[in-house]
Amino acid sequence: MTDSPQSLPTPEAGGFWRQLRAALGGAEFDYTRGSLSRAVWLLAVPMVLEMVMESTFAIVDVYFVAQLGEDAVAAVGLTEAMLTLVYALGIGLAVAATALVARRIGEKNPQGAVRAATSALALGVVIGVAIGVPAAFLPQELLELMDASPRVIEAGSGYTRWILGCNVVVMLLHLGNGVLRGAGDAALAMKTLALANGVNIVLDPLLIFGWGPIPALGLEGAAIATVIGRSVGVGFQIWALRGGVGRLALRGPAFRVEPPIVRELLRLSAGTVGQFLIATSSWVLLMRIVAPFGEAALAGYTIAIRIVVFAFMPAWGLSNAAATLVGQNLGAGQPDRAERSVWLTGLYTMGFLALVTIVFLALAPQLVGIFTEDEAVARVGVEALRTLSYGYVFYAWGMATVQGFNGAGDTRTPTWIHFVAFWLVEIPLAWVLAKHLEWGPSGVFWSVCLSESLLAVIAVVMFRRGSWKRTQVAADVAH
Repeated sequence: MTDSPQSLPTPEAGGFWRQLRAALGGAEFDYTRGSLSRAVWLLAVPMVLEMVMESTFAIVDVYFVAQLGEDAVAAVGLTEAMLTLVYALGIGLAVAATALVARRIGEKNPQGAVRAATSALALGVVIGVAIGVPAAFLPQELLELMDASPRVIEAGSGYTRWILGCNVVVMLLHLGNGVLRGAGDAALAMKTLALANGVNIVLDPLLIFGWGPIPALGLEGAAIATVIGRSVGVGFQIWALRGGVGRLALRGPAFRVEPPIVRELLRLSAGTVGQFLIATSSWVLLMRIVAPFGEAALAGYTIAIRIVVFAFMPAWGLSNAAATLVGQNLGAGQPDRAERSVWLTGLYTMGFLALVTIVFLALAPQLVGIFTEDEAVARVGVEALRTLSYGYVFYAWGMATVQGFNGAGDTRTPTWIHFVAFWLVEIPLAWVLAKHLEWGPSGVFWSVCLSESLLAVIAVVMFRRGSWKRTQVAADVAH
């Protein structure tokens, strides 16, 4: 284990660039004291780089897969839509783990953080295996449920089998990094995804197109490369956490699964999983609405979403910093400092997404053109990028405040916000615009823009009320 939290340097003890280099190298800081603005950036920069690594999975896959044709891209889009339900569980549990670990770290209770982390990872394994086994045997049936054409099912069933069947590595990747972020070890989380992504980038072209003695596996090769890359990342997490490379060392008497902590994780994650399930299931339904408009519409929408995800991941990295700061500062009895961290994070995120908006509006054809030369596919992708970008400056505040709620352990409020914005507004609006008003895929794009903007407005209003400051996270189990 490293030094106790009391002996850690504060974010203002030394030059910023020197401290940032130290943070990227894995150095630890006490984020409950010192400059709050600097604390945001010392946490956020490694998290931003982590999220860039995460999004590169998606962008690399779609770049190579696009060379296999629109059926392959459509299959990836439909599979990823289903995988988002797994993401909902993984990210939801990871947010709960981050909140619990951060609260224990803020309380100067590293052994409680170890117990929370161990229980979270064990829970992820159980859930991942329970989902993966049936999914591995039913890929064609799952694609049929998404209204995929026979050509898409033929092209994509192998990809779907690998990606959904091996979802346990997705669960562990999210949970392991959630634990690391909660402990303040954002640099280790970043290195995890850098390693996983590096392996994926190397293996993608080799397994898709073949090289020397390696056979060309096509779309299935893309899935195998992704699974291997993520598995390597999980292996690095286990090595780092078991070896005590960062603030936590998952060994000794505290390294065991505690049923009371599992129940607390389930309680905390119920709201978080609920909010992500609401958001991701809405995406599944949106893909289902787009599917009848043809493979070109599906492929264009898939390419656009991959580009959006790539651009948005740095913003998610910034908002993740808010979750850690809120959890640790509430644990240290500093609710006002916790609130200020969210407003600072929202401001920085808004500035970043304003730049993304300008880039998307000006360069959408060039960005989509990297992935496809098909005019019909490109036309849909360009329209999607531009339409979605109109609400980005609103999205920034939604991200920051929702993560503030989650970091405090108040997962119920953002769940209701997601329910209103996505299920009561986004899905009905997309159906009306696309089907009844005959806007086609354009109706789906506008429904996303408007509902995400509404979510941000509601979240900011609710966050300003301050009830999250009184959220209680159960005390650690006494031993």
